[in-house]
Amino acid sequence: IKACLGLVPRASGQVEFWGESYRRARPRIGYVPQRESVDWDFPVTALEVVEMGSARRLDWLLPTWVRRGTANRGHRQEARGCLEELGLGAFADRPIGQLSGGQQQRVFLARALAQRADLLLLDEPFAGVDSETEGALFQRLRRLCSEGTTVVAVHHDLETARSRFDDAMLMAGSVVATGPAADALSEDNVRRAFAPGSRATVQLA
Repeated sequence: IKACLGLVPRASGQVEFWGESYRRARPRIGYVPQRESVDWDFPVTALEVVEMGSARRLDWLLPTWVRRGTANRGHRQEARGCLEELGLGAFADRPIGQLSGGQQQRVFLARALAQRADLLLLDEPFAGVDSETEGALFQRLRRLCSEGTTVVAVHHDLETARSRFDDAMLMAGSVVATGPAADALSEDNVRRAFAPGSRATVQLA
């Protein structure tokens, strides 16, 4: 995922989204990073993080004072709505570093909701969160899919991967299997991927 987004160098090949480079397609793509890659000490509130998602939709050809007014009204209200939808309305003004791991993950998902992305990329979004938070996130992601958003995630729990995702790609240096999650993550494929010396990862949609 990081290579697709240009966050780390690609070893080879070319990445395109809808036939375009990431730079051109970026407004249509939402990204939820690993918690370990975020500076949680940065002085920003939960609401301000979510507002970063809607900021991409501002018309930057407008005068600065118009953009600021728009962001302070409609976009701020929308950001609050996204937080409330994920049960975080009461934490809007809380510094992001003071939230629990599950709350932080929900804030970043709220940012993606505010962006109204067509494609949502999640890098281990359920790592370090409790089962209740994981279930709530899955439920919201399912609703996003029903509304037309494509969701791609890196996830390491094979049982929930089989039951909760539609499709999966299992990789161990190269692609081991891809297709419907139950088939791609069959016992035989998993055994091959996790054989001694392999480097297995799972990407799901």
